[in-house]
Amino acid sequence: MSNKVIVSFKKGTPAAVIDAAAKKIEAAGGKIGHRYNATILGFAAEIPDNHISVLATEPELDFIEADGPVSVAAQQALAKFS
Repeated sequence: MSNKVIVSFKKGTPAAVIDAAAKKIEAAGGKIGHRYNATILGFAAEIPDNHISVLATEPELDFIEADGPVSVAAQQALAKFS
């Protein structure tokens, strides 16, 4: 089983750090989806259950949260911040 997540890094994180984190996920059997480089820095990913902690030691990591549908209200709220 795997978890679909959004992985976000702190503002100003170099692209090389984000790319290295994506490679860690792929090496653990995960898949990288959409990459984000505007409002947030990071990517969508599918990470195997037993490897969800593969990014736990990343100092530039801001958050990891479950990926799922976004409602129209949430999209409008997000638009205010972009």
